[in-house]
Amino acid sequence: MRGLLVSGLGPMIKNVNYLEGSLFDPGEADVAGYFRDVSPEFALERLELTVDGSRGPLLLPRCSDVPHLTTFALLAILDGCPGDYDHLDTGDIWADRSPALADDYDVVLLSTTFIYERRSLRRALRYLAERWPAATMVLGGQFTNLKFVPVMRDHPEVDYVVRGDGEEALPLLMRALAGRGDLSAVPNLVHRTDTGRLGQTPLRDIDIETHPSPQFRGKHDIVPYESMRGCPFSCGFCSFPHASPRWRYKSATKIRDDWGRYAEAHGASMIKAMDSTFTVPPRRMRELFDLLPALGVGWEGYSRANAVTSAEDVERFAASHCRSLSIGFESMSEESLRRMNKRVTAKQNRQAFELLKDSEVGHRCSFMVGYPGETPEDYRQTHDFLTNEYRGYFMLSIFSMQDETMPVWQEAEKYDLQVADPEDPDSGWSHCGMDFAQAKALHRETLHEVRRRNDEALLVLWQSRYEVPIAPKLPRRQRLRIEKLIERIGMLPVDEPDRARGRQLAAGYLHQLADFGVTLRTRAGAPV
Repeated sequence: MRGLLVSGLGPMIKNVNYLEGSLFDPGEADVAGYFRDVSPEFALERLELTVDGSRGPLLLPRCSDVPHLTTFALLAILDGCPGDYDHLDTGDIWADRSPALADDYDVVLLSTTFIYERRSLRRALRYLAERWPAATMVLGGQFTNLKFVPVMRDHPEVDYVVRGDGEEALPLLMRALAGRGDLSAVPNLVHRTDTGRLGQTPLRDIDIETHPSPQFRGKHDIVPYESMRGCPFSCGFCSFPHASPRWRYKSATKIRDDWGRYAEAHGASMIKAMDSTFTVPPRRMRELFDLLPALGVGWEGYSRANAVTSAEDVERFAASHCRSLSIGFESMSEESLRRMNKRVTAKQNRQAFELLKDSEVGHRCSFMVGYPGETPEDYRQTHDFLTNEYRGYFMLSIFSMQDETMPVWQEAEKYDLQVADPEDPDSGWSHCGMDFAQAKALHRETLHEVRRRNDEALLVLWQSRYEVPIAPKLPRRQRLRIEKLIERIGMLPVDEPDRARGRQLAAGYLHQLADFGVTLRTRAGAPV
């Protein structure tokens, strides 16, 4: 049997439209003209960094070989299935590319983990059905875990949906499709019966403590990792717990052993823990603090603010080789956090920030604007914190109504939630606190003010085009300042329509970059 695995990231990065008209949006023709007037020699690819007497490009095109967790986990499963399997990255679908693949496959397996709305699913299925119309179509992952009924109803080209864990279900399904087993023995399977109705086999979870963690192919300096399924929290904006209702997690000992094996077998020096909250349960984290220092493998992961409550906590994170924590602050308004059922307070957010801001442990905090019930006055507390106090990397997102399985929809009447177009919920929504247009305006105002007034806070958005960290040999504070200056230059066409003023600002920013060893190589090859 010959199969094709289709997996990868979703069709777009949320909030990327904010970059329209900037130097980080290469599709804008006017940008080139703007910079010809402002600084004829300027181009991002000409920025060079000199460190310890060695000079090279500052910004390198993204070509990271970090394994994609879903892809490599599925490939590890398929390695134990009958037949041969090729892989198609979903990025090729969103870019409408046609990479060289076989003309026919017996089965096509589409992961929906990074598909978050119906239009993108239709686009992916149309692409696959047109190229391989005779293949059996199998779907699995986050989106279809939640929406398998409408997917099977609206897409007759989909033959099966695998819900929940695939480690046992997928090999049994592949064997059955190859004529070596019975479909009724496949757990977690949604299928059509002879009468056209949906049938489901019993759901069965794996024991992730005893089940072997994925084996990766080849050498990888950075390896992604999953230490749990499900989530113990029920934040109003997140449907993740609904897709995997039973929270399960690996022990600290298993994590230590897995990471050690990845370091020895694959050369990993860095682990990216991809769990929604790696730092829970607290007892496991305390055990990891004891086990990880001797392992010597760097790691980063997602956390909640109330996992960082003292200087001793920060010291233990650093000693365990934690390089960065991504923390969902979401808001600095106590009232907004209460509506979200976040179970973390603004006071705890601020405490974690104060403890981390000057520590060895890096941090990236995420915020949102427009959660149902939030008013512009509520959001002002987040705006002021980012503009006046925050230091480090951050993300600010407009609340998305895309997923109707979010718990907040149970309170639709309470917040007067309204969506103009169910096919594109983020094109126009409203609630008792604000509407989408107001949220978009507040989002833009905050990012503009932070860029203009706060030298210490940096938006994480445009960097996705480049290898990160940028300037890895420099201290973190210097890297942040360099990126801040690049952002200010890149956003000049948006921020400063007066090109004469833009020329002055660009010259000043380039002068400041020179203090960090960043110079602009001219067309003749000499630095400016």
